[in-house]
Amino acid sequence: MAFQNQKAELYNDTVVRQFAIMTVVWGVVGMLVGVIIAAQLAWPELSLGIPWLTYGRLRPLHTNAVIFAFGGSALFSTVYYIVQRTCQVRLFGGPLAAFTFWGWQLVILLAAISLPLGYTTGKEYAELEWPIDILITLVWVSFAIIFFGTVGTRKVRHIYVANWFFGAFIIAVAILHLVNSAEIPAGWTKSYSAYAGVQDAMVQWWYGHNAVGFFLTAAFLGMMYYFIPKQAGRPVYSYRLSIVHFWALIFTYMWAGPHHLHYTALPDWTQSVGMVFSLILLAPSWGGMINGIMTLSGAWHKLRDDPILRFLIVSLSFYGMSTFEGPMMSIKTVNALSHYTDWTVGHVHSGALGWVGLVTMGSMYHLIPKLFGQKQMYSMKAVEVHFWTATIGIVIYIAAMWIAGVMQGLMWRAINPDGTLTYTFVEGVKATYPFYVLRLLGGLLYLTGMIIMLWNTLKTATTGRAVNVAVPAAVAHA
Repeated sequence: MAFQNQKAELYNDTVVRQFAIMTVVWGVVGMLVGVIIAAQLAWPELSLGIPWLTYGRLRPLHTNAVIFAFGGSALFSTVYYIVQRTCQVRLFGGPLAAFTFWGWQLVILLAAISLPLGYTTGKEYAELEWPIDILITLVWVSFAIIFFGTVGTRKVRHIYVANWFFGAFIIAVAILHLVNSAEIPAGWTKSYSAYAGVQDAMVQWWYGHNAVGFFLTAAFLGMMYYFIPKQAGRPVYSYRLSIVHFWALIFTYMWAGPHHLHYTALPDWTQSVGMVFSLILLAPSWGGMINGIMTLSGAWHKLRDDPILRFLIVSLSFYGMSTFEGPMMSIKTVNALSHYTDWTVGHVHSGALGWVGLVTMGSMYHLIPKLFGQKQMYSMKAVEVHFWTATIGIVIYIAAMWIAGVMQGLMWRAINPDGTLTYTFVEGVKATYPFYVLRLLGGLLYLTGMIIMLWNTLKTATTGRAVNVAVPAAVAHA
Protein backbone atom coordinates (compact mmCIF):
# COMPACT_ATOMS: atom_id res chain seq x y z
CA MET A 1 0.00 0.00 0.00
CA ALA A 2 2.84 2.40 0.90
CA PHE A 3 4.45 1.63 -2.46
CA GLN A 4 1.20 2.53 -4.25
CA ASN A 5 0.96 5.85 -2.38
CA GLN A 6 4.53 6.73 -3.29
CA LYS A 7 3.85 5.98 -6.95
CA ALA A 8 0.56 7.85 -6.87
CA GLU A 9 1.89 11.16 -5.56
CA LEU A 10 5.06 13.04 -6.46
CA TYR A 11 6.32 16.38 -5.20
CA ASN A 12 5.68 19.17 -7.70
CA ASP A 13 9.32 19.83 -8.52
CA THR A 14 8.64 21.00 -12.08
CA VAL A 15 7.84 24.53 -10.86
CA VAL A 16 10.84 24.40 -8.48
CA ARG A 17 13.10 23.55 -11.44
CA GLN A 18 11.66 26.33 -13.59
CA PHE A 19 12.16 28.99 -10.93
CA ALA A 20 15.65 27.66 -10.05
CA ILE A 21 16.86 27.94 -13.66
CA MET A 22 15.35 31.42 -14.03
CA THR A 23 16.98 32.50 -10.76
CA VAL A 24 20.38 31.98 -12.35
CA VAL A 25 19.36 33.50 -15.70
CA TRP A 26 17.86 36.64 -14.11
CA GLY A 27 20.87 36.87 -11.80
CA VAL A 28 23.15 37.28 -14.81
CA VAL A 29 20.76 39.80 -16.45
CA GLY A 30 20.24 41.90 -13.32
CA MET A 31 23.93 41.99 -12.44
CA LEU A 32 24.89 42.83 -16.03
CA VAL A 33 22.60 45.90 -15.89
CA GLY A 34 24.23 46.76 -12.54
CA VAL A 35 27.69 46.64 -14.13
CA ILE A 36 26.49 48.83 -17.03
CA ILE A 37 25.14 51.56 -14.72
CA ALA A 38 28.25 51.35 -12.52
CA ALA A 39 30.31 52.02 -15.68
CA GLN A 40 27.97 54.92 -16.57
CA LEU A 41 28.65 56.57 -13.20
CA ALA A 42 32.37 56.50 -14.01
CA TRP A 43 31.91 57.38 -17.71
CA PRO A 44 28.49 59.05 -18.28
CA GLU A 45 28.97 59.16 -22.06
CA LEU A 46 28.40 55.37 -22.15
CA SER A 47 24.64 55.98 -22.37
CA LEU A 48 25.39 57.08 -25.98
CA GLY A 49 22.70 59.76 -25.72
CA ILE A 50 19.96 57.11 -26.01
CA PRO A 51 17.14 57.95 -23.53
CA TRP A 52 16.29 54.34 -22.58
CA LEU A 53 19.96 53.57 -21.85
CA THR A 54 20.44 56.47 -19.42
CA TYR A 55 21.28 55.83 -15.78
CA GLY A 56 17.89 57.12 -14.60
CA ARG A 57 16.06 54.53 -16.74
CA LEU A 58 18.40 51.57 -16.16
CA ARG A 59 18.87 51.97 -12.42
CA PRO A 60 15.26 50.96 -11.50
CA LEU A 61 15.56 48.14 -14.06
CA HIS A 62 18.65 46.91 -12.16
CA THR A 63 16.98 47.03 -8.72
CA ASN A 64 13.83 45.31 -9.97
CA ALA A 65 15.84 42.65 -11.82
CA VAL A 66 18.06 41.71 -8.89
CA ILE A 67 15.37 41.96 -6.19
CA PHE A 68 12.25 40.63 -7.87
CA ALA A 69 13.57 38.65 -10.85
CA PHE A 70 16.68 37.06 -9.27
CA GLY A 71 15.66 37.19 -5.59
CA GLY A 72 11.97 36.58 -6.26
CA SER A 73 12.58 33.54 -8.47
CA ALA A 74 14.96 32.14 -5.83
CA LEU A 75 12.28 32.54 -3.17
CA PHE A 76 9.50 30.93 -5.22
CA SER A 77 11.84 28.03 -5.99
CA THR A 78 13.05 27.44 -2.44
CA VAL A 79 9.67 28.07 -0.77
CA TYR A 80 8.02 25.50 -3.03
CA TYR A 81 10.88 23.03 -2.46
CA ILE A 82 11.06 23.45 1.32
CA VAL A 83 7.34 23.59 2.14
CA GLN A 84 6.70 20.30 0.32
CA ARG A 85 9.52 18.49 2.09
CA THR A 86 8.89 19.86 5.57
CA CYS A 87 5.13 19.24 5.28
CA GLN A 88 5.52 15.98 3.30
CA VAL A 89 2.70 16.78 0.88
CA ARG A 90 2.52 17.84 -2.75
CA LEU A 91 1.98 21.56 -3.40
CA PHE A 92 -1.60 22.64 -2.83
CA GLY A 93 -3.56 24.24 -5.65
CA GLY A 94 -2.67 22.10 -8.68
CA PRO A 95 -2.14 24.35 -11.74
CA LEU A 96 -1.87 27.52 -9.60
CA ALA A 97 1.88 26.83 -9.17
CA ALA A 98 2.38 26.99 -12.94
CA PHE A 99 0.40 30.26 -13.01
CA THR A 100 2.75 31.79 -10.42
CA PHE A 101 5.76 30.89 -12.57
CA TRP A 102 4.45 32.24 -15.88
CA GLY A 103 2.74 35.20 -14.19
CA TRP A 104 5.96 36.20 -12.40
CA GLN A 105 8.01 35.89 -15.59
CA LEU A 106 5.44 38.12 -17.34
CA VAL A 107 5.80 40.71 -14.54
CA ILE A 108 9.58 40.68 -15.06
CA LEU A 109 9.23 40.98 -18.85
CA LEU A 110 6.81 43.92 -18.53
CA ALA A 111 9.20 45.61 -16.08
CA ALA A 112 12.08 45.14 -18.54
CA ILE A 113 10.02 46.86 -21.26
CA SER A 114 8.27 49.63 -19.29
CA LEU A 115 11.09 50.92 -17.08
CA PRO A 116 13.60 51.76 -19.86
CA LEU A 117 10.73 53.48 -21.70
CA GLY A 118 10.29 55.74 -18.67
CA TYR A 119 6.96 54.41 -17.40
CA THR A 120 7.44 54.61 -13.63
CA THR A 121 5.64 55.66 -10.44
CA GLY A 122 8.97 56.96 -9.13
CA LYS A 123 8.67 54.95 -5.89
CA GLU A 124 11.76 53.05 -4.73
CA TYR A 125 11.36 49.27 -5.34
CA ALA A 126 7.74 49.99 -6.40
CA GLU A 127 8.28 51.74 -9.73
CA LEU A 128 6.00 49.54 -11.82
CA GLU A 129 2.77 51.08 -13.09
CA TRP A 130 -0.69 50.02 -11.95
CA PRO A 131 -1.58 47.33 -14.56
CA ILE A 132 1.62 45.44 -13.64
CA ASP A 133 0.84 45.96 -9.93
CA ILE A 134 -2.49 44.19 -10.45
CA LEU A 135 -0.72 41.23 -12.09
CA ILE A 136 1.74 41.12 -9.16
CA THR A 137 -1.24 41.00 -6.77
CA LEU A 138 -2.84 38.08 -8.65
CA VAL A 139 0.42 36.10 -8.64
CA TRP A 140 1.00 36.87 -4.96
CA VAL A 141 -2.50 35.82 -3.87
CA SER A 142 -1.98 32.55 -5.79
CA PHE A 143 1.39 32.11 -4.06
CA ALA A 144 -0.28 32.60 -0.65
CA ILE A 145 -3.04 30.08 -1.47
CA ILE A 146 -0.45 27.48 -2.53
CA PHE A 147 1.83 28.03 0.48
CA PHE A 148 -0.79 28.18 3.23
CA GLY A 149 -2.82 25.44 1.55
CA THR A 150 0.26 23.17 1.61
CA VAL A 151 0.95 23.99 5.26
CA GLY A 152 -2.73 23.41 6.07
CA THR A 153 -2.78 19.94 4.47
CA ARG A 154 0.61 18.85 5.90
CA LYS A 155 1.18 15.30 7.15
CA VAL A 156 3.62 16.50 9.82
CA ARG A 157 2.13 18.08 12.97
CA HIS A 158 5.08 20.40 13.52
CA ILE A 159 5.55 23.51 11.34
CA TYR A 160 9.27 23.87 10.64
CA VAL A 161 10.77 27.29 11.44
CA ALA A 162 11.59 28.10 7.79
CA ASN A 163 7.86 28.00 7.04
CA TRP A 164 7.15 30.56 9.77
CA PHE A 165 9.53 32.97 8.06
CA PHE A 166 8.02 32.22 4.63
CA GLY A 167 4.48 32.74 5.93
CA ALA A 168 5.37 36.09 7.51
CA PHE A 169 7.13 37.19 4.32
CA ILE A 170 4.15 36.33 2.11
CA ILE A 171 1.62 38.12 4.35
CA ALA A 172 3.81 41.19 4.98
CA VAL A 173 4.75 41.69 1.32
CA ALA A 174 1.07 41.43 0.33
CA ILE A 175 0.10 44.19 2.80
CA LEU A 176 3.07 46.37 1.84
CA HIS A 177 2.33 46.05 -1.87
CA LEU A 178 -1.40 46.79 -1.56
CA VAL A 179 -0.98 49.83 0.70
CA ASN A 180 1.99 51.47 -1.05
CA SER A 181 0.67 50.79 -4.55
CA ALA A 182 -2.67 52.52 -3.90
CA GLU A 183 -2.84 54.93 -6.82
CA ILE A 184 -5.22 56.76 -9.13
CA PRO A 185 -4.79 55.71 -12.80
CA ALA A 186 -4.46 58.42 -15.45
CA GLY A 187 -4.28 56.15 -18.48
CA TRP A 188 -2.65 52.73 -18.92
CA THR A 189 0.90 53.93 -18.32
CA LYS A 190 0.48 56.71 -15.76
CA SER A 191 -0.91 56.95 -12.23
CA TYR A 192 -0.78 59.24 -9.21
CA SER A 193 -0.18 58.08 -5.64
CA ALA A 194 -3.20 58.01 -3.33
CA TYR A 195 -1.04 59.82 -0.76
CA ALA A 196 0.60 63.23 -0.88
CA GLY A 197 3.61 64.99 0.56
CA VAL A 198 5.16 63.64 3.75
CA GLN A 199 2.48 60.92 4.07
CA ASP A 200 3.52 59.59 0.66
CA ALA A 201 7.17 59.54 1.77
CA MET A 202 6.27 57.80 5.03
CA VAL A 203 4.18 55.11 3.33
CA GLN A 204 6.89 54.63 0.70
CA TRP A 205 9.66 54.04 3.25
CA TRP A 206 7.45 51.89 5.41
CA TYR A 207 7.17 49.82 2.23
CA GLY A 208 10.79 50.27 1.11
CA HIS A 209 12.43 49.26 4.36
CA ASN A 210 10.08 46.33 4.88
CA ALA A 211 10.68 45.15 1.33
CA VAL A 212 14.24 44.79 2.61
CA GLY A 213 12.98 43.41 5.94
CA PHE A 214 10.57 40.80 4.68
CA PHE A 215 11.38 40.13 1.02
CA LEU A 216 15.18 40.30 1.38
CA THR A 217 15.62 39.26 5.01
CA ALA A 218 12.83 37.19 6.57
CA ALA A 219 12.30 35.11 3.42
CA PHE A 220 16.02 34.43 2.93
CA LEU A 221 16.35 33.53 6.62
CA GLY A 222 13.78 30.81 5.92
CA MET A 223 16.11 29.61 3.16
CA MET A 224 19.05 29.72 5.59
CA TYR A 225 17.21 27.73 8.28
CA TYR A 226 16.66 24.85 5.85
CA PHE A 227 19.77 24.71 3.68
CA ILE A 228 22.51 25.28 6.28
CA PRO A 229 21.39 22.31 8.44
CA LYS A 230 20.91 20.21 5.27
CA GLN A 231 24.29 21.07 3.77
CA ALA A 232 26.12 20.75 7.11
CA GLY A 233 24.32 17.55 8.08
CA ARG A 234 23.65 19.07 11.52
CA PRO A 235 20.45 20.11 13.34
CA VAL A 236 19.70 23.80 13.86
CA TYR A 237 21.88 24.99 16.77
CA SER A 238 18.97 26.22 18.93
CA TYR A 239 15.35 25.72 17.98
CA ARG A 240 14.26 27.91 20.89
CA LEU A 241 16.48 30.73 19.61
CA SER A 242 14.95 30.37 16.13
CA ILE A 243 11.47 31.00 17.59
CA VAL A 244 12.66 34.04 19.58
CA HIS A 245 14.51 35.24 16.46
CA PHE A 246 11.34 34.95 14.37
CA TRP A 247 8.93 36.81 16.65
CA ALA A 248 11.41 39.53 17.65
CA LEU A 249 12.45 40.16 14.04
CA ILE A 250 9.00 40.39 12.45
CA PHE A 251 7.64 42.62 15.23
CA THR A 252 10.58 45.03 15.24
CA TYR A 253 11.19 45.36 11.48
CA MET A 254 7.82 46.96 10.74
CA TRP A 255 8.70 50.09 12.74
CA ALA A 256 12.17 50.88 11.36
CA GLY A 257 11.20 52.57 8.05
CA PRO A 258 11.36 56.23 9.22
CA HIS A 259 15.15 56.00 9.55
CA HIS A 260 15.26 56.58 5.78
CA LEU A 261 13.75 60.03 6.34
CA HIS A 262 16.04 61.62 8.96
CA TYR A 263 16.37 65.40 8.61
CA THR A 264 13.34 65.64 6.32
CA ALA A 265 9.82 67.07 6.79
CA LEU A 266 8.79 63.89 8.65
CA PRO A 267 7.92 64.75 12.30
CA ASP A 268 10.97 64.45 14.55
CA TRP A 269 9.29 61.98 16.93
CA THR A 270 8.56 59.63 14.01
CA GLN A 271 12.21 59.75 12.95
CA SER A 272 13.19 58.91 16.55
CA VAL A 273 10.80 55.93 16.68
CA GLY A 274 12.40 54.59 13.49
CA MET A 275 15.88 55.03 14.98
CA VAL A 276 14.99 53.31 18.29
CA PHE A 277 13.41 50.29 16.59
CA SER A 278 16.38 50.08 14.19
CA LEU A 279 18.73 49.83 17.18
CA ILE A 280 16.53 47.17 18.82
CA LEU A 281 16.60 45.26 15.52
CA LEU A 282 20.28 44.47 16.05
CA ALA A 283 19.44 41.87 18.74
CA PRO A 284 17.13 39.51 16.77
CA SER A 285 19.26 39.93 13.65
CA TRP A 286 22.41 38.81 15.41
CA GLY A 287 20.47 36.07 17.21
CA GLY A 288 19.59 34.59 13.82
CA MET A 289 23.13 34.97 12.50
CA ILE A 290 24.59 33.24 15.58
CA ASN A 291 22.01 30.46 15.32
CA GLY A 292 22.95 29.81 11.69
CA ILE A 293 26.71 29.91 12.21
CA MET A 294 26.61 27.82 15.40
CA THR A 295 24.71 25.13 13.50
CA LEU A 296 28.22 24.20 12.29
CA SER A 297 29.26 23.23 15.86
CA GLY A 298 31.12 19.94 15.49
CA ALA A 299 31.28 20.32 11.70
CA TRP A 300 33.60 23.30 11.19
CA HIS A 301 36.03 21.10 9.26
CA LYS A 302 33.45 20.83 6.44
CA LEU A 303 34.16 24.46 5.47
CA ARG A 304 37.59 23.38 4.17
CA ASP A 305 36.17 21.06 1.53
CA ASP A 306 32.61 22.26 0.89
CA PRO A 307 32.33 25.49 -1.15
CA ILE A 308 28.51 25.34 -0.98
CA LEU A 309 28.61 25.46 2.82
CA ARG A 310 31.12 28.30 2.52
CA PHE A 311 28.63 30.30 0.43
CA LEU A 312 25.96 29.80 3.11
CA ILE A 313 28.15 30.60 6.13
CA VAL A 314 29.91 33.62 4.59
CA SER A 315 26.48 34.97 3.61
CA LEU A 316 25.61 34.94 7.32
CA SER A 317 28.79 36.87 8.10
CA PHE A 318 27.67 39.57 5.67
CA TYR A 319 24.17 39.44 7.19
CA GLY A 320 25.66 40.07 10.63
CA MET A 321 27.81 42.91 9.32
CA SER A 322 24.93 44.57 7.42
CA THR A 323 22.55 44.28 10.38
CA PHE A 324 25.13 45.97 12.61
CA GLU A 325 25.81 48.69 10.06
CA GLY A 326 22.11 49.45 9.38
CA PRO A 327 21.17 50.26 13.01
CA MET A 328 24.39 52.28 13.36
CA MET A 329 23.54 54.35 10.26
CA SER A 330 20.03 54.96 11.64
CA ILE A 331 21.47 56.93 14.59
CA LYS A 332 20.75 60.55 13.72
CA THR A 333 24.27 61.84 14.32
CA VAL A 334 25.78 59.08 12.14
CA ASN A 335 23.05 59.60 9.54
CA ALA A 336 23.95 63.28 9.33
CA LEU A 337 27.26 62.13 7.81
CA SER A 338 26.08 59.10 5.82
CA HIS A 339 22.79 60.33 4.31
CA TYR A 340 22.83 60.88 0.52
CA THR A 341 26.40 59.49 0.27
CA ASP A 342 27.75 56.30 -1.28
CA TRP A 343 28.12 54.84 2.21
CA THR A 344 24.42 53.96 1.89
CA VAL A 345 25.15 52.26 -1.46
CA GLY A 346 27.94 50.26 0.21
CA HIS A 347 25.59 49.23 3.02
CA VAL A 348 22.84 48.13 0.63
CA HIS A 349 25.26 46.06 -1.44
CA SER A 350 26.96 44.39 1.53
CA GLY A 351 23.47 43.08 2.31
CA ALA A 352 22.41 42.45 -1.29
CA LEU A 353 25.60 40.92 -2.71
CA GLY A 354 26.95 39.46 0.54
CA TRP A 355 23.82 38.19 2.29
CA VAL A 356 21.06 37.74 -0.32
CA GLY A 357 23.37 36.87 -3.22
CA LEU A 358 25.59 34.34 -1.45
CA VAL A 359 22.80 32.56 0.46
CA THR A 360 20.85 32.26 -2.81
CA MET A 361 23.86 30.86 -4.67
CA GLY A 362 24.59 28.36 -1.89
CA SER A 363 20.94 27.26 -1.79
CA MET A 364 20.77 26.88 -5.58
CA TYR A 365 23.99 24.85 -5.62
CA HIS A 366 22.42 22.52 -3.04
CA LEU A 367 19.09 22.36 -4.83
CA ILE A 368 19.84 22.17 -8.56
CA PRO A 369 21.71 18.81 -8.62
CA LYS A 370 18.85 17.17 -6.67
CA LEU A 371 16.30 18.50 -9.15
CA PHE A 372 18.20 16.88 -12.04
CA GLY A 373 19.07 13.56 -10.38
CA GLN A 374 22.73 14.43 -9.80
CA LYS A 375 24.82 14.00 -6.63
CA GLN A 376 26.50 17.37 -7.07
CA MET A 377 26.97 20.22 -9.55
CA TYR A 378 28.64 19.40 -12.88
CA SER A 379 31.86 21.12 -11.73
CA MET A 380 32.58 21.61 -8.02
CA LYS A 381 35.81 23.35 -9.06
CA ALA A 382 33.68 25.99 -10.79
CA VAL A 383 31.64 26.39 -7.57
CA GLU A 384 34.92 27.01 -5.72
CA VAL A 385 36.03 29.58 -8.31
CA HIS A 386 32.61 31.25 -8.12
CA PHE A 387 32.86 31.55 -4.34
CA TRP A 388 36.22 33.33 -4.38
CA THR A 389 35.34 35.51 -7.39
CA ALA A 390 32.10 36.65 -5.74
CA THR A 391 33.63 37.20 -2.29
CA ILE A 392 36.59 39.23 -3.59
CA GLY A 393 34.19 41.23 -5.80
CA ILE A 394 31.95 42.06 -2.82
CA VAL A 395 34.87 43.20 -0.66
CA ILE A 396 36.26 45.49 -3.39
CA TYR A 397 32.78 46.90 -4.08
CA ILE A 398 31.72 47.67 -0.52
CA ALA A 399 35.13 48.91 0.64
CA ALA A 400 35.20 51.38 -2.29
CA MET A 401 31.70 52.63 -1.46
CA TRP A 402 32.37 52.90 2.29
CA ILE A 403 35.50 54.97 1.73
CA ALA A 404 33.83 57.11 -0.95
CA GLY A 405 30.77 57.67 1.24
CA VAL A 406 32.62 58.76 4.37
CA MET A 407 34.84 60.98 2.23
CA GLN A 408 31.79 62.58 0.57
CA GLY A 409 30.10 63.21 3.92
CA LEU A 410 33.22 64.83 5.35
CA MET A 411 33.81 66.97 2.23
CA TRP A 412 30.21 68.20 2.10
CA ARG A 413 30.21 69.31 5.74
CA ALA A 414 33.72 70.88 5.74
CA ILE A 415 33.47 74.63 6.43
CA ASN A 416 36.04 77.44 6.22
CA PRO A 417 36.57 79.82 9.21
CA ASP A 418 34.34 82.38 7.48
CA GLY A 419 31.44 79.87 7.22
CA THR A 420 31.73 79.12 3.50
CA LEU A 421 31.95 75.57 2.16
CA THR A 422 35.52 74.28 1.80
CA TYR A 423 34.72 72.12 -1.24
CA THR A 424 32.37 72.53 -4.17
CA PHE A 425 30.07 69.64 -5.03
CA VAL A 426 32.06 69.03 -8.23
CA GLU A 427 35.25 68.56 -6.19
CA GLY A 428 33.45 65.84 -4.21
CA VAL A 429 32.42 64.12 -7.45
CA LYS A 430 35.98 64.31 -8.78
CA ALA A 431 37.40 62.80 -5.59
CA THR A 432 34.85 59.95 -5.83
CA TYR A 433 35.82 58.94 -9.39
CA PRO A 434 38.54 56.35 -8.57
CA PHE A 435 36.17 54.62 -6.13
CA TYR A 436 33.53 54.38 -8.87
CA VAL A 437 36.08 52.59 -11.06
CA LEU A 438 36.89 50.24 -8.14
CA ARG A 439 33.16 49.61 -7.64
CA LEU A 440 32.92 48.64 -11.31
CA LEU A 441 35.80 46.18 -10.87
CA GLY A 442 34.06 44.58 -7.87
CA GLY A 443 30.81 44.34 -9.83
CA LEU A 444 32.58 42.76 -12.82
CA LEU A 445 34.08 40.06 -10.57
CA TYR A 446 30.66 39.35 -9.04
CA LEU A 447 29.04 39.16 -12.50
CA THR A 448 31.83 36.82 -13.70
CA GLY A 449 31.00 34.46 -10.84
CA MET A 450 27.33 34.52 -11.83
CA ILE A 451 28.18 33.68 -15.45
CA ILE A 452 30.25 30.71 -14.21
CA MET A 453 27.20 29.63 -12.19
CA LEU A 454 24.97 29.85 -15.28
CA TRP A 455 27.37 27.62 -17.26
CA ASN A 456 27.59 25.14 -14.37
CA THR A 457 23.80 25.07 -13.96
CA LEU A 458 23.16 24.44 -17.66
CA LYS A 459 25.77 21.63 -17.73
CA THR A 460 24.23 20.05 -14.61
CA ALA A 461 20.73 20.26 -16.11
CA THR A 462 21.73 18.88 -19.52
CA THR A 463 23.86 16.00 -18.23
CA GLY A 464 21.18 14.98 -15.72
CA ARG A 465 17.45 14.52 -16.13
CA ALA A 466 14.44 16.12 -14.46
CA VAL A 467 13.48 14.15 -11.35
CA ASN A 468 10.28 14.47 -9.30
CA VAL A 469 10.67 12.86 -5.88
CA ALA A 470 7.91 10.75 -4.35
CA VAL A 471 6.04 12.11 -1.35
CA PRO A 472 6.80 9.85 1.67
CA ALA A 473 3.94 7.55 2.55
CA ALA A 474 4.86 7.50 6.23
CA VAL A 475 5.70 10.54 8.33
CA ALA A 476 9.44 10.89 8.73
CA HIS A 477 11.95 13.75 8.80
CA ALA A 478 12.37 15.29 5.34
